[in-house]
Amino acid sequence: MRRIPELNQKAGEGQPTLFDTHRFHAFFTTSDLDTVTADQTHRQHAIIEQINADLKDSALAHLPSGVFTANAAWLVLATIAFNLARAVGSVAGAELGKARSSTIRRKLISIPARISTSARKITLHLPANWPWETGWTAAFAAACGPPQTIIT
Repeated sequence: MRRIPELNQKAGEGQPTLFDTHRFHAFFTTSDLDTVTADQTHRQHAIIEQINADLKDSALAHLPSGVFTANAAWLVLATIAFNLARAVGSVAGAELGKARSSTIRRKLISIPARISTSARKITLHLPANWPWETGWTAAFAAACGPPQTIIT
């Protein structure tokens, strides 16, 4: 049995709780681990389940193929894309640090920008008042250095 302090300020609204100050979580195990170690192991399983759900909602939704090697290659590419998206999200800021891959793709990767070229230089024009510009700029600066501002 694990006892956790209740930190939810809205816990008293609606139906009253059985215990007001703590939440209780019961778990059963057949291992020889002590309670704290068994609880930490159980929580690590919850983290990997969230990763599996995220991968199933994205690239792994297109599996299986009829060819084993194609599935293996797709799994490797899906894992690389997942890790890169998580890295971009964590570099972009605290808000996207724990976001799902679909949120990171929607806010940072699929950007509504305009590309222009002039004098062999490519310029990316981000939209005005774009809410995720600071996160995108932070990720760009981490990957390529700070963006160069050209004053004309």
